[in-house]
Amino acid sequence: MTDAQAAASALLAANRRRRLVRRWVAVGALPLVLVALLFVGKLLSMYAFAHQAISSYVVDDYAGSEASARNQEFLNWFEPYKAPFNVGTALAGAEKLPEARAKLEESLALAHGLEVCTVRINLALVIERQGDAAREGGDGAAAAEFYGEALTVTAETPAECDSEDAQKQSSDPDRDMKKTTDDLEDRLKQKQQEQQQQQEQEQQPKPEEQPQKPQPSEDKLDDLKEKLEQGTQERDQQQNGDEPGGSGTDRPW
Repeated sequence: MTDAQAAASALLAANRRRRLVRRWVAVGALPLVLVALLFVGKLLSMYAFAHQAISSYVVDDYAGSEASARNQEFLNWFEPYKAPFNVGTALAGAEKLPEARAKLEESLALAHGLEVCTVRINLALVIERQGDAAREGGDGAAAAEFYGEALTVTAETPAECDSEDAQKQSSDPDRDMKKTTDDLEDRLKQKQQEQQQQQEQEQQPKPEEQPQKPQPSEDKLDDLKEKLEQGTQERDQQQNGDEPGGSGTDRPW
């Protein structure tokens, strides 16, 4: 074999080794590429579903908002509190209050930092509406309990939720979080106090009814009438001097 042939053979072998290395590098990098694509796709879909959920909620399409929000729950890695938060908010709009509360409580458990601010407000509002529903149904004790629970959720809101950074993270930019929290707390205190006062009034013993006096019978009424007529007649006779032996003077009665 000549030197040229040996060099050509070595070049071909080197090329085969490089192709083999590139093939294994591509195979090894494929999972990383798929993960990156999946992450980007998930991120984009999260924004898309979140936008659909908000748009549907604004036009009172609560079923559509709930469906879009539930699509966020699949592989919920990015801001995991948002999926149950959006689902719970949509359920609240549809007046499915127990289900909405469960989802918002799930969201609160997943939220961190300033994320808890908007979750606490919506959760307290849902519990307040549960209290209103119980009050309208005539269950004052349950209403007072709900108001107390909502007040606890509101009172445990961190002080950082009054900051501008918290306002920027609000689910409703037009809502002043501090004013909403203060108004909610005042309203809940008033409602709870009203229910407690109503319960105290209901528990107070009612005054006993006075026993009714027995009514006279018809015979007694006739007898009494007859006596009155007789007495009137005798008095007239005395006043007119008709009574035997009478002096004609008036008696002092």
